[in-house]
Amino acid sequence: MTASATTRRWGLWPRSLLGRNLLLMAVLIVLGQLVAAVLVRQMIFQPRVVQVADGVARNVAALRAGLQALPPAQRGAFVEAFNRQAALATPPVAPESAARRALLSPMERQFVLAVSRRLGADGAATQSPQPPQPLWRRDSTGVLALRVMHEGADGPESYWLNLPSVFPTREFTGAWLMATLVSMLLALLGAWWLQRHIHRPLAQVVVAARQLARGQTPAVLPEAGPEEIATVGRSFNQMAQSLTAADHERALMLAGVSHDLRTPLTKLRLGVEIAGAQVDAPLAASMARSIDEMDGIVGQFLQFARSGETEAPITASLNDLAQAVAEAQADHGRALLLELGALPDVPVRPQALRRALDNLVENAWRHGTAPVVLRTGGGAQQAWIEVADHGIGMDANELDHMRQPFARGGGAARAGAPGAGLGLAIAERVARAHGGALELHSAPGQGLRARLVLPLAGPGGEPATA
Repeated sequence: MTASATTRRWGLWPRSLLGRNLLLMAVLIVLGQLVAAVLVRQMIFQPRVVQVADGVARNVAALRAGLQALPPAQRGAFVEAFNRQAALATPPVAPESAARRALLSPMERQFVLAVSRRLGADGAATQSPQPPQPLWRRDSTGVLALRVMHEGADGPESYWLNLPSVFPTREFTGAWLMATLVSMLLALLGAWWLQRHIHRPLAQVVVAARQLARGQTPAVLPEAGPEEIATVGRSFNQMAQSLTAADHERALMLAGVSHDLRTPLTKLRLGVEIAGAQVDAPLAASMARSIDEMDGIVGQFLQFARSGETEAPITASLNDLAQAVAEAQADHGRALLLELGALPDVPVRPQALRRALDNLVENAWRHGTAPVVLRTGGGAQQAWIEVADHGIGMDANELDHMRQPFARGGGAARAGAPGAGLGLAIAERVARAHGGALELHSAPGQGLRARLVLPLAGPGGEPATA
């Protein structure tokens, strides 16, 4: 398993850029503090420990010589005076438990071992038959005490000498931890402030990209700020302008071609009607049907070209729209089954939505079989209206392909029916312009359900007003 898969599994790696930057900053600060601590230990404290150990060993040797020179009755008073002087030179420390006092920090252990080695070497240099091994303890004042062995007239004598504190021991870890926490907090605040200024323009790019994906015209992004952020905003604005211009040119071309084709089609229809008595009736009927199909295809071209037109949204009822479509279909001898739910009014562009719904109903009649059902429904944040037929349906792998302009289904019934393949593409564009989506559900033998899902708020996130 890779590292990325492991972090995704356990959720340790943040998904946001801000979280990743903060985590990386914290890790780098901790590593930097650890490296600094190692360098301070190796380059400052360890040489100082060696230096202090040498001085302590020389002082202990001098104290041994002084004790040897003093009369036995004065040796105890000399040691007490030395310990009092050492206690005065030692700063007061907080009371510690016996177990806590018995513990030595790593620096103290290194110091004790260094002094012990030097005192042992001194004993070997004096050719003592059994060099005295120093013992250590921490007395009630919190400082280290060294037991010095002395050969007296009546046998070995031992004295505890308090050594003044010459380097920090207990306070080092707490100070380092506090410095690490403070520096980490400052660095995280700085990273958050920097990331916040980076995230704001990126969030604007994300919002604009989503609007562009829904077929809407995004607001112009600011091109100020750091060079990299300004370049992103400028490039996105240029891309959006290029896409808008290309879409406008395509729509203009389709509208122009479709409009120009309407004139010869009208002449052909008029010619067929005039020559009806001189042409074989079945041939005349076939020619009229072909002209009607061509006129329908041209009409789809015009609808596809107009589907991106700007239309002010108003608040309307999807149930009223469904009933209007059903009445229009009844005028042409087609009966739609209505299954209407209780819905609030929805912000819509009525002409565009009516064109999309008419295309979905026409597709159902053309490629499916009766009955054709028109349903409405919704939830807490969206409403929908769908057209369902009872035809042979299609494979689920074809559904996304059918959304594309000029796409035709692979089924026999759908492939053989006339049409330009723009019905679902028109409905898709209209749904995206409303901030919604076109959902297609089908399975072989179960017909096709085409659902227009619309948000209860307008495309910009605000409720539409009439």
